[in-house]
Amino acid sequence: MEHARKLTHRIKLYGELVMFSHTLFSLPFAIIAMVWAAEGWPSGRVMLWGLIALIGARNGANAFNRVVDRVFDEKNPRTAHRHLPRRLLESKEVLLFVVVNYGIFIFAAAMLNMLCFILSPVAIFLISSYSYTKRFTYLSHLYLGFTIASAPIGAWFAVTGQFAFTPFILGTIVMLWIAGFDIIYGSQDIEFDKNHGLWSIPSVFGLKNGLRIAAGLHFIMVLLLIALIPIRDLSWFYIAGIGIATILLLTEHKIIKPSNRKRMNVASYNLNQVISMVILFSTLADYFLLS
Repeated sequence: MEHARKLTHRIKLYGELVMFSHTLFSLPFAIIAMVWAAEGWPSGRVMLWGLIALIGARNGANAFNRVVDRVFDEKNPRTAHRHLPRRLLESKEVLLFVVVNYGIFIFAAAMLNMLCFILSPVAIFLISSYSYTKRFTYLSHLYLGFTIASAPIGAWFAVTGQFAFTPFILGTIVMLWIAGFDIIYGSQDIEFDKNHGLWSIPSVFGLKNGLRIAAGLHFIMVLLLIALIPIRDLSWFYIAGIGIATILLLTEHKIIKPSNRKRMNVASYNLNQVISMVILFSTLADYFLLS
């Protein structure tokens, strides 16, 4: 019983380390890409290995980011509570966790098709290198979005094993969306970033301009979601979902207050998890109920 309790606690620590609940940012768009690519539900095998690949890549990348950022996390009052600064986990064991998850990702990619397997090392390089971009460019927000955009693109490849136009539109939507709310989240650390040589759009351009840029990225994101209507022959279920998502995005930008951490978590994370699920369910409903 004691052994089981310790194991459960350990699993919980790693789940918190990689913020497993944030899978809701990338998974819905990956599911949409799979359904569109397969013109219906993909096979159980593709769904299984695609999900395993997504989780392995995401867990590995988040854990790697925690190791790379541990020195800054220790100094930043906002992040000093994280697992590595508090020594709840050690860097060596987290790096082993990274290696295991990347290994799972590569194996799952190989089980999908040759294109996924060939591209898996490229994906690992991209999602790992993000952790260093904050040290030399304020475009780190867009690079983060770019890496997470690999979820719908990779999901499409998992089903078809071929390149296509639609997944790259989905990927661009994800990139703009993630970059926008990462700028909002980063507005909490303007002074810290300036004092420690870290780059972000809010620290370089100021709070107001940074938030304007975030709003602009989300505006383009909505335009691209609308552009998918004629491309995919989508109808009112999807349109209603985009309408709700837009209202939620407007709410997100309305409630921003960097001095209020709880409000910033709602704006950066909670609302965006709802947005992704609204887009997922409205898209699936449109495809399966109205097609």
